[in-house]
Amino acid sequence: MLTILFALLFYVATLVLVAGLAFRVWQYATTPAPLKIPTTPAPVTRSGVVFRMVREVVLFESLFKSNKWIWLFGYLFHVALALVAIRHLRYFIEPVWTVVVLLQPFGVYAGFAMVAGLVALWTRRFLVPRVRYISGPSDHLMLALIVAIGLSGLAMKYIARTDIVAVKAFMLGLMRFDWQPLPGDLMLLIHLSLVAALMIVFPFSKLLHAPGVFFSPSRNQVDNPQERRHVAAWAEKLDAPAGE
Repeated sequence: MLTILFALLFYVATLVLVAGLAFRVWQYATTPAPLKIPTTPAPVTRSGVVFRMVREVVLFESLFKSNKWIWLFGYLFHVALALVAIRHLRYFIEPVWTVVVLLQPFGVYAGFAMVAGLVALWTRRFLVPRVRYISGPSDHLMLALIVAIGLSGLAMKYIARTDIVAVKAFMLGLMRFDWQPLPGDLMLLIHLSLVAALMIVFPFSKLLHAPGVFFSPSRNQVDNPQERRHVAAWAEKLDAPAGE
């Protein structure tokens, strides 16, 4: 029953995550941008915009210019999260890629860095008055959820170990529709339940800034208002001369 319950839970969570993200991305892609509003100084060519987006996604350039402390903790969290995600790939692929094997030790320490970065960002929401004022219950709950995922994962590594071979067999079985028994360790069940919860709420949360950054008009527009008139797709017919 435990295996069936968690198998169905992860199928539902995956469906909600994929369908929800696809719908949100479709919404972002079809939402018109009626104004030319790139944040200046902005690139004047399309290749420049691509380079700017790469810097924004990889280096968090605008956040670095805005606040160095927030950038430090935010960057620490995101880089650590990427390493943790790569480390977890070993549960979903066979044979395990060489790069995943090489990054395993770094992924362990990245778990501590991820939690530390999150706790620092969460603390900021209590200590900085203007940030505390705009922080709602959903902000705190989302941070608490991700911190709990990190702590439960670290607990399985250092306190309540589980059978990782059986866990991998379960995950591979889910992808191959060949269900394998899931270990009944309490910490593992808590960790997997929290991950499934995150997958379900992700498409409806502020975590959508991950795909949303690519559709931000202030970042993805070329700064060429004098060279080319900007007309939103929905306004083209209204803008056309009479008789066309």
